[in-house]
Amino acid sequence: MSEDARPDPAPGSSSALEETGFDDLLREVLSRVHGVLDEQARWQLLLDAVVTMAADLTLDGLLTRIVRIASDLAGAQYAALGVLGDGPGKRLRLFVTHGIDETRVREIGDLPTGHGLLGLIIDRPEPLRLHDIAEHPASYGFPEHHPPMASFLGVPVRIRDIVFGNLYLTEKVGGGDFTEQDEAIVVALAAAAGVALENARLHEEAGHRQRWLAASAEVASMVSGMAVVADAVQVIADRAREVSGADLAWVASGADGESLHLEAVSGAAADAPAMAQVDLGRSLASEVVRTGTPLTVADIGAEPRAVDVAARLGWPVVGPALAVPLGSAQGVEGALVLAWSPERLAAFHAVDPALPASFAEQAALALQVAEAREDQQRLVLFEDRDRIGRDLHDLVIQRLFAVGLGLESVSRLTDRPEVRDRLGQAVDDLDATIRDIRRSIFALGSLDESTDVQAEVERIVDRAATTLKFRPTLRFTGPVRTRIPASVVPDVLAVLGEALSNAARHADAHAVDVELSAVDDLRLTVRDDGRGLPEGVLESGLSNMRQRADRLGGRCVVSSAPGEGTTVEWWVPAGS
Repeated sequence: MSEDARPDPAPGSSSALEETGFDDLLREVLSRVHGVLDEQARWQLLLDAVVTMAADLTLDGLLTRIVRIASDLAGAQYAALGVLGDGPGKRLRLFVTHGIDETRVREIGDLPTGHGLLGLIIDRPEPLRLHDIAEHPASYGFPEHHPPMASFLGVPVRIRDIVFGNLYLTEKVGGGDFTEQDEAIVVALAAAAGVALENARLHEEAGHRQRWLAASAEVASMVSGMAVVADAVQVIADRAREVSGADLAWVASGADGESLHLEAVSGAAADAPAMAQVDLGRSLASEVVRTGTPLTVADIGAEPRAVDVAARLGWPVVGPALAVPLGSAQGVEGALVLAWSPERLAAFHAVDPALPASFAEQAALALQVAEAREDQQRLVLFEDRDRIGRDLHDLVIQRLFAVGLGLESVSRLTDRPEVRDRLGQAVDDLDATIRDIRRSIFALGSLDESTDVQAEVERIVDRAATTLKFRPTLRFTGPVRTRIPASVVPDVLAVLGEALSNAARHADAHAVDVELSAVDDLRLTVRDDGRGLPEGVLESGLSNMRQRADRLGGRCVVSSAPGEGTTVEWWVPAGS
């Protein structure tokens, strides 16, 4: 048989192997060996990553590390970790990226919140691999300046049955799609990351509890050293807002809806007269005082049970709010309200209501201690006032009365009319002094807060009659007692006293008219029929009156002409 007639080699024979090519076989074997070695290296990298992740308890640092490790393990050009919010809706509250520089991130603008393809994995937390993102029906496309992306791998990050967030990987390095092996190793990373993230969150929660406990101890220490309860309430509002991260905090005091009033605010300018006019009968604070339990609302402006205190007083706009009772075993005596701007809903949901509730309970106890100390100090003060009053009555007044009787006896022994007149004037002056001392004794026995502005004005006018030799006419217009704020009363009395003193010293008047009006605004008018202000008179007293008016947003006008008397008009707006 010739060589040409020899049959072809059978498949699988040594001749067939020879024709296949040894180099091709070797390359195939080496490729598979390298694949196994690469897979082992990736699992080793995963093991190392798990160990390093467990050592990091800072949430921000851990999130960045997870994204970088996921990118290395899966061979992805871009990686991101979307963290779900705590509130309803489960949208993304945080989006950590890797592979995109800061300049590109700024150009892209707002980071995604969890719609489209990203929202699909949020709603169905299971792995998803795609050849091309754009081909998926749920894809929204990319915003301007976003880098092009095709291949995609998404994996949920779980903490037991709770989904913390999702890992997103795009653009397989070298081209192609993400493999089952990529998915398996990223799923394993996500499981380990879930444990590490839970530890980090527990660490952060422990830190939050520690800060609330420290704030409670600080408030108790500061309040115990304060003599004024109002200052202590302000400290409570300030520390609660600081620790909670709220934008606004206010404290309402009172044991029922009728007596409930705003006492302090933190995060906005406090306008005491305006705060006093806010009716809290239907508010979060009144609800909390009535029930004694914390209350949360997603939007205080849309809540029918709540009064939007911020809107009423011109404070910054707030949405979500948390109110906790200021109470103890003796009962609830107020409420602490924390509020956040509408854009910071996630910060509101991040606060555990039990922590500010415990803080408020400790603060209420501290306030009770401060109030008891204030009552004790007030008792000591009144005991001292009683002693001074007894001494004035039993010693000073009796001696002055005896001197007056002695002068009257001496006046009967002289025949000179001018001496009798001088002695009679001295006796009248002593009688007026005795009346002033008795008035002071009565004032010593009254509370400072109970000052009646109308009674005080009458007292000043009566006292001016001694020096003027006649009693000025006095007229009140409007509800003076209720319309004039307590903070303005000292200014009113000081201006009236100065105006009457000027009339007595300089005017040589025969009549003085005083009018105090509180119809719309507060207006004090003092008019005399004297000779008018002399040339070159020092205006120290008039300057003080003008400064008091300017400070309260009002004005003071003095009108005078020779021989035509002087008129002082002092005006301040209502609610000053």
